[in-house]
Amino acid sequence: MAALKIVLWILLSLSHTLAEDYEDLQYIHGMENTISVLPDGSCKCQKELTKWDKLFVMLEDSQMKQNMLQQSIGEVCETELQSIRSEMHQFIANFAGTSTNAIDNAILRITTEMDKKLAYTLKEVSETNVEIESEKKDILHQLLLVSQDLSNRLKKLEMTWQKAVDIKDQRLSLDIKRRVPVKLDTTLNFLATEQQQSKTELTGCPNWSAKHVLPSGCDMALIFPMRSKKIYASVHPDDMTLSSFTACIWIKATHLLDKTIVFSYGTKRNPYQIQLYFNQSSAVFSVHSDTSKIVADDVVSLGEWAHFCTTWSAEDGNATLWVNGRLAAASSGIAVGHNIPNGGLLQLGQENNGCCTGGGFDKSLAFTGKLTGFNIWNRIISEHEIQALTSRDDSCSIRGNVVGWSVTEILPHGGAEFIYY
Repeated sequence: MAALKIVLWILLSLSHTLAEDYEDLQYIHGMENTISVLPDGSCKCQKELTKWDKLFVMLEDSQMKQNMLQQSIGEVCETELQSIRSEMHQFIANFAGTSTNAIDNAILRITTEMDKKLAYTLKEVSETNVEIESEKKDILHQLLLVSQDLSNRLKKLEMTWQKAVDIKDQRLSLDIKRRVPVKLDTTLNFLATEQQQSKTELTGCPNWSAKHVLPSGCDMALIFPMRSKKIYASVHPDDMTLSSFTACIWIKATHLLDKTIVFSYGTKRNPYQIQLYFNQSSAVFSVHSDTSKIVADDVVSLGEWAHFCTTWSAEDGNATLWVNGRLAAASSGIAVGHNIPNGGLLQLGQENNGCCTGGGFDKSLAFTGKLTGFNIWNRIISEHEIQALTSRDDSCSIRGNVVGWSVTEILPHGGAEFIYY
């Protein structure tokens, strides 16, 4: 700041000097002016300087002063700048050292505080774990004591109960010994009555079983819950070209009308190739047309399982209808020389309409109830084989070679579904 003040003072002095009148100046910076007057009034120079010469001399002096002033200012500024630079370097060095120390001190304090906090937290967690473990041990000890107490109580109760039972058995034994000679006849009569009642109940078991379970050896059935033109099942054999056949099925009907279809097979040209249906309590079996048929009267009981087998041969037209292993109806001359063609539709629970599967069914022809053990052979099976289907425990395991129950594909539609026991 002192150097700056000196520079300003010099500038002010220079401006004041330049403003004066230079005509009477005898010295410039302590140097005698070369343009001077002798004592006698004459000039030392050979030629008197004109006003313009004096002006040029003044300008030269001014230029010299300006150069000297600039040199002085430059030296002062350089000195001051060097001083300021050195002071700034020293300040930066001091500040940098101070900042580094402050940052290091701050980091050290933060680290120390964090270590203390972490140590305190770990200590609290450790103390908490110790407390929890102690509480667990106390609880387990209490549970052990409770379980031991319960075990002791149960042992006491068991012993008390056993004593009471032993006392009761002893009293009962003594009572029986006293009463047997007196009431022996009464006891024998009671046992005879119980035996007779048991025989009666056992006699009724087959009837109950026939109503509530599947036939012997069968564990699957098709159920048709209600009359509907949409409820039926389609059967898909590989080949239905037949000149003779046997068809057997287990049936439990829940409702019957004038014509209730059990199964039917037909083509577009003839929808009545094969049919088995119920007319109230009668069973009707037809081949080739609804007029070529045989009828077995009063063979259907609602709510009870019954086994039906039908046979037919094109050679002589012999047709038979078997119910529960017994021949119920027979006739000859039924569709003599006719062959059942392949490519038709075989259905359970609905009449084949000759058009397409599931189309144009009649609700009044629908079957309601359960069906199982449906089989078709491409031959007439013997009477012994038919009876075996109704009497053997594995009747549903005997399968036909055209349609085999649980082997040939049968697809339920609408509300029809398979049930299992």
